[in-house]
Amino acid sequence: MAFECQRVTRVSKDLANSVEDSLQSQIESELNNLNFEIEATKSTLESKQLPCNDVLSNLHRSTITDLPPALISEILNCLDPKELGIVSCVSPILHRLASDHHAWKEFYCERWGLPIASAPLGAGFSDDKSWKELFVEREFRSKTFLGRYSIDVLYGHTEAVLTVFVLASAKLLFTSGYDSIVRMWHLEDGFSIASSKPLGCTIRAVAADKKLLVAGGTDGFIHCWRAVEVLPHLFDISGSEKQNTQFRLWEHEGPITSLALDLTRIYSGSWDMTVRVWDRALLKCLKVLRHSDWVYGLAPHDTTVASTSGSDVYIWDTNSGCLLTVVNGAHVGNTKSLARSHTGDFLFTGGEDGAIHMYEIINDCTEANVLLVATWIPHTGPVNSLAFEFPWLVSAAGDGKLSLIDVRKLLRSGRPTSGKRVSRVIEVEPPQRMLHGFECNLLSVDIGADRIVCGGEEGIVRIWNFSQAFEIERRARALRGIRLENRMRRRKLQTEMSSKGGRTDQCSVAAKKNPMNGNRRSVWHNKRGMSGKLKA
Repeated sequence: MAFECQRVTRVSKDLANSVEDSLQSQIESELNNLNFEIEATKSTLESKQLPCNDVLSNLHRSTITDLPPALISEILNCLDPKELGIVSCVSPILHRLASDHHAWKEFYCERWGLPIASAPLGAGFSDDKSWKELFVEREFRSKTFLGRYSIDVLYGHTEAVLTVFVLASAKLLFTSGYDSIVRMWHLEDGFSIASSKPLGCTIRAVAADKKLLVAGGTDGFIHCWRAVEVLPHLFDISGSEKQNTQFRLWEHEGPITSLALDLTRIYSGSWDMTVRVWDRALLKCLKVLRHSDWVYGLAPHDTTVASTSGSDVYIWDTNSGCLLTVVNGAHVGNTKSLARSHTGDFLFTGGEDGAIHMYEIINDCTEANVLLVATWIPHTGPVNSLAFEFPWLVSAAGDGKLSLIDVRKLLRSGRPTSGKRVSRVIEVEPPQRMLHGFECNLLSVDIGADRIVCGGEEGIVRIWNFSQAFEIERRARALRGIRLENRMRRRKLQTEMSSKGGRTDQCSVAAKKNPMNGNRRSVWHNKRGMSGKLKA
């Protein structure tokens, strides 16, 4: 038995030695092959005269920040504002590229146009702000229409107010109606600045910019005031300065119901079933666009103008005067009100049936297609007026109510690279807010400078002022920022303390295993006692 055990032991040792020798020889052969490949790679790089560091850096390139800035800019150009803001929080490099990206200017101009030079008080526009900061602040201001408000009531008209117009860039408000007088108000203070002489007929439409004020009467004329640069309120509508700033345009054969301005043209719609396009410099009618029924509203953009006639919606090319498309029977009854987004891609119509429709306009080379996007029925009376400022659509109706509809989710970015097409939406959210409590028929509405202005049959003008909500929300946001900063500071301190206390924790664990209290002294005394016993 002893001989067999020794034999087995000897065999196992020989087997282990042979396995070890074979593994060592295999490892040495693989190392030799690897060294050969490395030498071959080096010789190849030297022959091509390429530095090894560049090749290694290319091999290890794995993040988007390693791409060329121009390519990163093209990638960021495909994102919407929310996605671009998220990307800017990823790293310092992406923060710089995303924050300074030119897309922020496009986002801003798509929604609100270029920032006004003379902004309302507290608007916060300044030349030293980036486009991202301007966009974020304007987007933040748009949310204040869900907050608190105060109501200012303006008295002065003796009959129903048929039209209101907000010129936010000059802090001015223009109103008129059955009393044939155009009144100019200070938008923020609510003070009456001036009023015109009676124009001789009902005024159903008013429009203005910083150079021209126009009012349309039922007698078929357009009364115009040129701006006076030396006046702080721009227009001398009372005629006290005795300057030749007033004139009239005559060609309509019926009451003028709608007016609009752009940089070079005046647009007027009338119950004579026409829309006329005027040259602002020559004061001549350039085009006459004929409809099949009374014209209730119009909304120009670039080289097109949308108009409502009877129950139909028309879209015209203003250069050629050709009809691009028509939506027949948009509403049950007359389509009485019309609004358009700043990009011109979306139309909003209100009718006698109390419904509000949203359409998208898809322009091709020779025609325009109109796609129904959404429908709301917030009113029980006719929708007499619509106003739009991204993202809020405001309607005034015969039931004495105002509705505020947030169309942010329905208005998709019109970037050329996105290939945008808005599909038809069947189910939409109800209006986010209803302002009611007025028994009178509301006839006109406008929105701007954190305010909603409305006029009705009772002859007074109401202003819903949401600037207080903006201030409250801004303070709340500042407090949230302070709390977040304090929370991050505490978290950082806790992290530092935990990293420094790692060794202390290890020592405490060791101390628990080897206590240094009275138990150790007892062991020591026991040893001394044991040694004493041994000596004894």
